[in-house]
Amino acid sequence: MYQSGFNNEFATEALPGVLPARGNSPQRVKHGLYAEQFSGSPFTAPRHMQKRSWLYRIRPSVLHEPFAAINPKLVRGSFDEVPTPPTQLRWDPMPMPDDARDFVDGLITIGGNAGIAIHIYAANRAMSDRFFYDADGELLIVPERGALVIKTELGVVEAKPGEIAVIPRGTKFRVELDEARGYVCENFGLPFRLPDLGPIGSNGLANPRDFLTPVAAYEDREGDFALVAKFGGRLWSARIDHSPLDVVAWHGNYAPYKYDLANFNAINTVSFDHPDPSIFTVLTSPSEIAGTANCDFVIFPPRWMVAEDTFRPPYFHRNVMNEYMGLVFGAYDAKAEGFVPGGASLHNCMSGHGPDAPTFDAASAAKLEPRYLGDTLAFMFESRFIIHPTRFAMETPALQRDYWKCWQGLQKNFRSE
Repeated sequence: MYQSGFNNEFATEALPGVLPARGNSPQRVKHGLYAEQFSGSPFTAPRHMQKRSWLYRIRPSVLHEPFAAINPKLVRGSFDEVPTPPTQLRWDPMPMPDDARDFVDGLITIGGNAGIAIHIYAANRAMSDRFFYDADGELLIVPERGALVIKTELGVVEAKPGEIAVIPRGTKFRVELDEARGYVCENFGLPFRLPDLGPIGSNGLANPRDFLTPVAAYEDREGDFALVAKFGGRLWSARIDHSPLDVVAWHGNYAPYKYDLANFNAINTVSFDHPDPSIFTVLTSPSEIAGTANCDFVIFPPRWMVAEDTFRPPYFHRNVMNEYMGLVFGAYDAKAEGFVPGGASLHNCMSGHGPDAPTFDAASAAKLEPRYLGDTLAFMFESRFIIHPTRFAMETPALQRDYWKCWQGLQKNFRSE
């Protein structure tokens, strides 16, 4: 079950009467529970930026043994392993693992910068005896293959391809799955929020009511478990003798949520030319520079194309932002082949990109009539900082080393008269 709204002050309890009465101290709790404040912002942040929830739990979060560093496998916290070329890059989908890997073991860091890290996951085993939290940033999870059941301290979030889940920084969780693959944006900056709409007005793009936050659900379970943390760019593990997902009730606005991308109200031209791709922004993490995002999450969903006297696919462009693009399903209208679900591309700042030669030729000759672009869902993680690929990303066989050739068929069409 879920509660509707974005950044709301939610109140939910799995046992009736646990939440303190209004006006009473939140530290006085029934059923022998502990009160714990879970803060996602500094205490002195402006009120509209405050992120915190009060948790009423069976055991407080201090109960675990000391952490010890563990093998990070392909997770990285720094992005200076190899030089970053300005060349356009593209990858095939990562293969599913042959051995058993849960969500944490299946994480592979593709690149990052001071504001974000970009990972993919490919997993085939549920997490049952260990739990995970990320102290470095919040996690925006974009499933591409297979559904995830994310059991968190504050409730259960289910996300399938076509949906996203956002897990706040520090939230403990475990993931149940059969076989799953997808993308993860780890956001080190301000928490994701809805973009301002400006002249669009009060409706459009992603509407707050379509975001869903889970109701309280708890595990009262004891055993020999591991609590894995991502902290300071490294992975650490501590023994814990109980499930940390033991929050019986909570209230506040710092909580996980999900969103069905099919609910995005796409806005496009009804006359001519392309509006900028910022009209497809679902969530944004702002920076200290107005209008310059630490990270924008942008989607290209099914939509009508009706512009007259206009080249319909995305135009050739260079820009100051840095773009990592993935594909959840269908085909992307700027590429004829080579960009498939589970794959990705990286176009860093001022590196030219746009439709490949076959797409340009086909679109240039196409009849301009209304066209529904269906069965497609691409997305971008767009950052103000250069996205530095990891050594793995630059050396994996999945890297398409001839990607640059897709533009080489573009001909000189210039005529002076």
